[in-house]
Amino acid sequence: MIHISETAAHKIRTLMAKQGIDEGGLRVGVKGGGCSGLSYTFAWEKQPRLGDEVFEGPDGAKIYVDKKSLLYLNGTVLDYDTNLISKGFVFNNPNAKSTCGCGSSFGA
Repeated sequence: MIHISETAAHKIRTLMAKQGIDEGGLRVGVKGGGCSGLSYTFAWEKQPRLGDEVFEGPDGAKIYVDKKSLLYLNGTVLDYDTNLISKGFVFNNPNAKSTCGCGSSFGA
């Protein structure tokens, strides 16, 4: 399971509205690469793909995750950092054995 914080849910809904997406959600995933071995990916989707896991948070915000990525993301809390220097989505991932300085990649 992946949890969505209230701050992240609000940001997802706000960004979807800016792009004119009424239904759908944020696709999150993992791919090989980055300075720590694996990188997080993001994309806006109007609907889940066949085989996706769908997680819903506050305000009806949804994220879609493929089964392979879920192996690395299970138990994660998706948050949104509002700090002026480092604004962006943040993964509090218990499966990450190491992370890079920028937080966009990890090792499992």
